[in-house]
Amino acid sequence: EFDINRKATIVIEHVIQASDVAHTMQHWHIYQRWNQRLFNEMYQAFQDGRSETDPSLGWYNGELWFFDNYVIPLSKKLK
Repeated sequence: EFDINRKATIVIEHVIQASDVAHTMQHWHIYQRWNQRLFNEMYQAFQDGRSETDPSLGWYNGELWFFDNYVIPLSKKLK
């Protein structure tokens, strides 16, 4: 029974993670819209002094890293 509960917990965790990044796995215009909103939010925080990091300096490489190290491995786990 412990193994079944553990497996169920892992599945639920993966589904929650996938729902958090679902925009990356949908149509291109949906990805662009959500990504633009995130960038705007992070850039505004930088301009307001609430963040020390200017997202415009590494946005492209950050997106590539995010896909390579989070989105793609997660999607393989959900197969």
